[in-house]
Amino acid sequence: MQILVGINQEGEKVCLHTKMANRHGLIAGATGTGKTVTLQVLAEAFSNLGVPVFTADVKGDLAGLCKSGTLSNRIQERLELVKLENFQLQPSPVIFWDLLQKNGHPVRTTISEMGPALLSRLMDLNDTQEGIIQIAFKYADDENLLLLDLKDLQELLRWLSDHSDEIKMNYGNVNPTSVAAIQRDLLVLEQSGAINFFAEPALEIKDLLRKDLSGKGIINILDASTLLQDGRLYSTFLLWLLSELFENLPEIGDQELPKLVFFFDEAHLLFNDAPKALLEKIELVVRLIRSKGVGIYFVTQNPKDLPEIILAQLGNRFQHALRAYTPAEQKGIKVASESFRANPKFKTEEAITNLEIGQALVSVLDLQGAPTIVEKTFIAPPHSRLGTISPEERTSIISASPLTDKYLKSVDRESAYEVLKKKMEAISVEAPPKPTGRTKDSVLASTSKSFIRSMASTIGRILVGVLVGIFLGNKSSSSKRSKSVSEQVTRTVGSSVKRTISNQIGTRIARGVLGSILK
Repeated sequence: MQILVGINQEGEKVCLHTKMANRHGLIAGATGTGKTVTLQVLAEAFSNLGVPVFTADVKGDLAGLCKSGTLSNRIQERLELVKLENFQLQPSPVIFWDLLQKNGHPVRTTISEMGPALLSRLMDLNDTQEGIIQIAFKYADDENLLLLDLKDLQELLRWLSDHSDEIKMNYGNVNPTSVAAIQRDLLVLEQSGAINFFAEPALEIKDLLRKDLSGKGIINILDASTLLQDGRLYSTFLLWLLSELFENLPEIGDQELPKLVFFFDEAHLLFNDAPKALLEKIELVVRLIRSKGVGIYFVTQNPKDLPEIILAQLGNRFQHALRAYTPAEQKGIKVASESFRANPKFKTEEAITNLEIGQALVSVLDLQGAPTIVEKTFIAPPHSRLGTISPEERTSIISASPLTDKYLKSVDRESAYEVLKKKMEAISVEAPPKPTGRTKDSVLASTSKSFIRSMASTIGRILVGVLVGIFLGNKSSSSKRSKSVSEQVTRTVGSSVKRTISNQIGTRIARGVLGSILK
């Protein structure tokens, strides 16, 4: 099977082989050059063939997929240029999703499903803090504690900090200062809206693989117009979703049709400041997920926004016009042109800057998996509406969705928070009361210490006087002073000892008498 992408300059059709659609792709180009329309055309085509689609709607434009398009003059001109037969304006079946639960069905997952690595990236933790998160997850597994929402993780971290000595014996050091820093990050995460994201019922992958009654694949649209303000949450969620697809879908190999096509808009956010370990994980998922029948299409302004190791995995390419006003942009154009198989009819590097709106350089994989020669292609027009929809139209689509009742209300079942709270209450009940006064032994010990300090101070002052006399006075006078000093020490020590002993004996007698009276 083939998907019509458009026509080249010779009027020949340029098509994407559906059997190669799971080999991933790239849609790139400057703002306003037609990337969104290309995405819309591909999403419609996959849906018409019964292939479910998932895409993020960054600007709100893709919401128009749920409504029939309008035969404007511009669309009419493109139809005549591309020479499409039996073209019909029609809507596509759509389900709206929203992490912030405003413009679509709630998207939820649990702390456990997110995992320590992605959670650490989400909060931008350092290595020490990430180590504590790893310990928390391991401890939760060993103690059968469910980590479902943010309060579960907060309570678990509090427990680890309070019991850091015993935790250290089996799991490693848990620094209370680092725990406090993580808890502050969790608070920021909660205020950004993640408190609604980490909850139940969690999103089930099978609900992204639905078809409507006519057999068309459902186009799942994630509202990201507000979510994009927090680029880390946006990119981490989509990476989590890719990981869930990879872990839950069975191996099917190359099929005539992919099982799901995934469009990742603003893809550069996925790789911004990503540590090496995370980049390796992304590369692994992109490389292996095609065996699960999933095709990933990255949408970004410039190919240089993506690491080379990822670009090497993207066989189907749709390159819209790029601008070259700065040296960095010129370098990006060079990188983009070198990724295509050259066409002797034109210079690729020059063509990229001269493409019209709605025109792209297209190179797809043939049935042997080799990239075709790049073609200047006029992209076919979409069947659905170009642009956004009204709030009333969106509400109507959401209300009619078969998933409304399933995800409408969140559920808060017993998990780590409740279990650890009960443990803390049990410990506080069993703990012996703290002493309210000083014991007899502590008083005696304190008296003895005070006595020793007093004697040391007195003897020190006397010895200083003796030394001064020795060095400044004559022998006879120093002899006399020594004798007087000796007598003074004897009198001082003797009186202090007597006073201390008499005080201790008096205190004991008084306590004995009072004890007898009170009895």
